[in-house]
Amino acid sequence: MSREHDQQVIALAGIFQAASLVDQIAQRGMVAQNSFESSIASLFVMNPEITEDIYGGVADLPYNLGLGLRTLKDVVEKKRSDNNANIMRYALSAIHLERQLHARPDMLETIGTRLNDLNRKAQYFGDHSEPSESNTAVPSAFTHANVIAGLGGLYQDTLSTFSFRIQVSGDPRNLQNTENAAKIRALLLSAVRSAMLWRQVGGKRWHFIFFKSRVRPSLKRILR
Repeated sequence: MSREHDQQVIALAGIFQAASLVDQIAQRGMVAQNSFESSIASLFVMNPEITEDIYGGVADLPYNLGLGLRTLKDVVEKKRSDNNANIMRYALSAIHLERQLHARPDMLETIGTRLNDLNRKAQYFGDHSEPSESNTAVPSAFTHANVIAGLGGLYQDTLSTFSFRIQVSGDPRNLQNTENAAKIRALLLSAVRSAMLWRQVGGKRWHFIFFKSRVRPSLKRILR
């Protein structure tokens, strides 16, 4: 079961990383760029060979998902803070929202089509001197302002139409900034994508009853 648990922890770290980045933008108006790039780029990995490929591969996983893994570790160790409470709320809300999305194949198809369009747009903004054999842009291209605006619009047109919505708390000056709002929506979309992965690798809501015992051994293996 350790491999299955590892995959579930990777997916949870993806959720918690996106949730942490949402909180960073909402509270401070700034974000850790590498973590931001990794979370956004995960939206465009359509056919990974293994779970780790969604977040840049096995070797770079502790770096690309470092923020999410550390946040998950804090949750397991019950380190309390106002920020962690917000992050946990965003993470659980993303899991709930993904369950609603799973019941809407029409919306899933729309999201897939528009992500493909945004992938092509990101390739245009990427480094043309380094063409990608996988027909996917370099990670930094996915955080171009035009691509982020497109992802924010995609979230508004799809997941924001559900009756359940993720309420983000923070400094109103940060939340009212147009670029920050687009980044937050793009990251919430990334959190839902990771929640989809979590379900696909066997994650269940009742697992949270045994959260610590399931997560801690995998965290040690991955962070080591």
